[in-house]
Amino acid sequence: MEMSSKLLEKAVAEISQLPGIGKRTALRLALHLLKQPTEQTQMLAKALQSMREDIKFCTQCHNIADTDTCEICANPLRDRSVICVVEDIRDVMAIENTNLFRGIYHVLGGKISPIDGVGPGQLTIASLVDKVKTGTVKELIFALSPTMEGDTTNFYIYRQIKDTGIITSAIARGIAVGDELEFADEVTLGRSILHRVPFENSLAK
Repeated sequence: MEMSSKLLEKAVAEISQLPGIGKRTALRLALHLLKQPTEQTQMLAKALQSMREDIKFCTQCHNIADTDTCEICANPLRDRSVICVVEDIRDVMAIENTNLFRGIYHVLGGKISPIDGVGPGQLTIASLVDKVKTGTVKELIFALSPTMEGDTTNFYIYRQIKDTGIITSAIARGIAVGDELEFADEVTLGRSILHRVPFENSLAK
């Protein structure tokens, strides 16, 4: 794609690295920004820089936050005895949008996938196990996407904490096998959490 400006070409190249953004879409976005007031473009650049430099990860659940503790963990109305285990920050957002879960979360940061070189050590499983062993947790809800990697991760964690005596459950299979949690509609996702089943039952299936 020939461009008359190297500066525009560089901007398009950077924008096109975003997921789902091709060269043509990147060019449209770059040209759109050129038409906007300089102040608006500067605000966008400042917001992106601030997000990258200042955003934190919650020391308790590993969710994104503006401070050391995210708003969910800091909320005294949340039930800290129930932990929903999710793969990604986007899953927290998806479940929160249902307005049906009042516990707290634990973000693993991925799923166990030997093919991709991701083992338990690359995830936040150790801190989750330590949290469970404090004795304050009554139930652990596995809410990973129903894929082979998600099931493998669930089972690995289950083996680490099964002797603690806490309740372990998994979201109901209203989510189709192989689907990613973040793409489920809010009604289906909400029902899957409300109608969760004992984790041992999910192993039988």
